[in-house]
Amino acid sequence: MPSSSLRWVSRNQPQTLSSATILLYINAVLGVLFGQVFAIPIGTILVVGEFAAGLAIANEKKWGYYLGVVLIALWVAFLIVNFSFVEIITLLFYIALLALLLHPQSRSYQKIWFR
Repeated sequence: MPSSSLRWVSRNQPQTLSSATILLYINAVLGVLFGQVFAIPIGTILVVGEFAAGLAIANEKKWGYYLGVVLIALWVAFLIVNFSFVEIITLLFYIALLALLLHPQSRSYQKIWFR
């Protein structure tokens, strides 16, 4: 496969980073399906940002990795500030996604291979 082709998921990346990429895509799709794009004012930016971060991570772009970490950290902070027991599963999901992105394997791979 030529290096200029677009990848949705990279099989060369560690499992933690590949899983985070897939979860970013799933989260973006669920955001659209459940109306997150209309629920909060910046919902569209967050959903599009999660999709863009997943795509950039799959194509080994540093900006995509940092975008993903920042967006998910913002979601975690938002859910903690506006905590309710109804949102506990959502909060745990975002914490797990952030843990995948910040895992030592993901970070070291990103430092070495991402452009």
